[in-house]
Amino acid sequence: MGDSVGSGVATRLGEFVAAHAQTDTGGTWQLESKKMLEIHLSGGTVFTKLGAMVAYYGDLGFERAGAGSAGKFLKTMATGEKAATTKVTGSGILYCADQGKEISILYLENESIFVNGSDCLAYSDSLAWDIVFTGGASMMAGGLFSLKLSGTGYVAITTNGKPLVLGVVSGSSLFTDPNATVAWSDGLQTSVKADVNLKTIMGRASGETFQMRFDGQGFVVVQPYEEIVVASGGGSS
Repeated sequence: MGDSVGSGVATRLGEFVAAHAQTDTGGTWQLESKKMLEIHLSGGTVFTKLGAMVAYYGDLGFERAGAGSAGKFLKTMATGEKAATTKVTGSGILYCADQGKEISILYLENESIFVNGSDCLAYSDSLAWDIVFTGGASMMAGGLFSLKLSGTGYVAITTNGKPLVLGVVSGSSLFTDPNATVAWSDGLQTSVKADVNLKTIMGRASGETFQMRFDGQGFVVVQPYEEIVVASGGGSS
């Protein structure tokens, strides 16, 4: 006997297609779901995380994005593959995702934000970017860097689970796990603190436990997950 449709085992083909079909809210940047980003391009350019494209319509071209200035090139090389981006140009509809992470679309209006290098899914060509290393990052395997985005345009960030925004006020420092830290506002002072005593509490058998410290006035975005990024040890071959 075959499985009965509607019993929780199977869904009719037409019902499946209708339930999961593409939707259009009319926005240039929109979410098809919590984990799928849709970007409409009309002869423009957008930058995405390397390997983020899952599908597209139209006439789009993809190429490894260059670093631009010599200074940015050296910074990009220092981060290995973790800062690599794809330049997408042309006209069409682009769909992006990153390992099933939840996506949030932010719109900057002459503002700046820092995003953990591995948590930036895509950003507008209109935004200026730079790679910023956190103080003390040289002590950490692979370093600790963020992408500073400034200007007016869109940026899509990813989180493992629902993001939490924590406020930072003057005179009261905020400490976070670097592997759970996603983004933070411009104007905050950042540094890295090593705490040997925490390694036992956090279940780490060896090595120092690092924390990010934030001071000033602003906010920090964290995720309910420690995302361990393995250093690549250099640029691509």
